[in-house]
Amino acid sequence: MTDTSKPKTALVTGASSGIGATYADRLAARGYDLILVARDTTRLTALAEKLSATHGIMADVLSADLSQKSDVVKVEQRLRSDETISLFVNNAGIGPNGPLLTSDLDYLDTMVDLNVTAANRLAVAAAQVFVARGAGAIINTASVVALAPHFFNGTYSATKSFVLTLTESLAAELENTGVSIQAVLPGLTRTEIFDRVGRSFDDLDPNMVMEVGDLVDAALAGFDQGELITIPSLADKALYDSYIAARGELRPHLSLNRPAGRYGIAA
Repeated sequence: MTDTSKPKTALVTGASSGIGATYADRLAARGYDLILVARDTTRLTALAEKLSATHGIMADVLSADLSQKSDVVKVEQRLRSDETISLFVNNAGIGPNGPLLTSDLDYLDTMVDLNVTAANRLAVAAAQVFVARGAGAIINTASVVALAPHFFNGTYSATKSFVLTLTESLAAELENTGVSIQAVLPGLTRTEIFDRVGRSFDDLDPNMVMEVGDLVDAALAGFDQGELITIPSLADKALYDSYIAARGELRPHLSLNRPAGRYGIAA
């Protein structure tokens, strides 16, 4: 039996601004205590104080640079040791600063460290902890470019494809454990991420850019509905269902003991 007398706590990475800060606000409004994770301690502290005052919850600050393994391990240890944590919002990440072929390789390495290595370690750690307790939930922030990689920087798209694939695979292992998982696939969202990479929303079609509050509200609605994959701007869910069905049609043909006849390989 779950002890409902214990306070519920959400740990949110990338919480100093944008999607992460908005998740923190919405979850505080739902009564969650918070552990806010990001590099910028000053901004985290200001947000923690604001949310505590506004919503009457407890908000703790955990300063960490998740491109550094030692800091990733520090957050992992908090996930493992704090028994009040029931929700992990795996949101920290950085975006591209231009086309792949003109990108700085060290920056791409940092992107992979943060978007893939840290996200993977923390998601798996949270899943292990929650399964042992028989309850908990994980929200992974992916991106719609996981479904359309040819439209965007290849390394960034690949990192978000990793998050989507990780979520789908973990979901299979988490079935009947009491632990739920969701991947959220934002499209273009009005956050600071464009400012940080030297671009502007002024260059984009405004009909393609969602406000961050709308994005998180839709993502949480999908979470409440038990969606595994949430695409906030997708009106017709049947479109995604048909994509999954088409992918399923490939499954019997993906691993066989002989090459396909169309390659002309003699038996």
